[in-house]
Amino acid sequence: VAPVHHTYADDARFEFILLPENVGKRKAQIAAIRRSSGDLLLNVDSDTTLASDVIRKLALKMQDSAVGAAMGQLTASNRSDTWLTRLIDMEYWLACNEERAAQARFGAVMCCCGPCAMYRRSSLLSLLDQYETQMFRGKPSDFGEDRHLTILMLEAGFRTEYVPDAIAATVVPDTLGPYLRQQLRWARSTFRDTLLLLRLLPGLDRYLTLDVIGQNLGPLLLTVTVLAGLAQLALTGTVPWSACLIIAAMTIIRCTVVAFRARQLRFLGFSLHTFINIFLLLPLKAYA
Repeated sequence: VAPVHHTYADDARFEFILLPENVGKRKAQIAAIRRSSGDLLLNVDSDTTLASDVIRKLALKMQDSAVGAAMGQLTASNRSDTWLTRLIDMEYWLACNEERAAQARFGAVMCCCGPCAMYRRSSLLSLLDQYETQMFRGKPSDFGEDRHLTILMLEAGFRTEYVPDAIAATVVPDTLGPYLRQQLRWARSTFRDTLLLLRLLPGLDRYLTLDVIGQNLGPLLLTVTVLAGLAQLALTGTVPWSACLIIAAMTIIRCTVVAFRARQLRFLGFSLHTFINIFLLLPLKAYA
């Protein structure tokens, strides 16, 4: 913080809130929100760089008073560092331009991501008490801030939006250890807040019910397929070629469609992520 504080402390446009100790993201957000005065608040993670027009593009979307929050498109600023950062960058593209874009079409992005999310201040103030006092397993919650805040917005009756041309570049994990720890936090947040989301689904578009079912049923079906294949291999000594071919075909079709939509052949390489998904992320989600 010191170099940034030294550079901007004398600038009247900025106010620094130096908390006496590290109290976590949620309480730091709340401290800033309560001291703020603008109509719109922009949340940016410390490892994120915004394009020069991000604030303008998000603010244009927020002109509609029915919109409580809007997020931009995320890219990996360190994409070219390792094979993993390249895969994560493609994963972010898919999460934004398939999942979030489809949800926004029906008025409810399920998670406005922390690196770049704009909120209506008046809406946030009315939700702060719920946000601050969230408990999980008898303890104050210290994970899943972005998803929970988005769900509170939806619960309050606001729309949440995605703005694809508001680009934010963020640093992503470049080795498997930090990546898996990140995915564990996200999986726990998804499972916990999906339970909270279920009561909202009757009031939202029916597509969003299908989306939630698909996101939770898909990994379960893939897990059953993998376990059944391993059982076949162990009990009969035969390779489950049909399951392997179906998974391979689905992977190739998906990656080909994305490469065509994005006009980038690099998305064909996202097929490698299937191995990470099956052998690392599925066990991690079970643990979560």
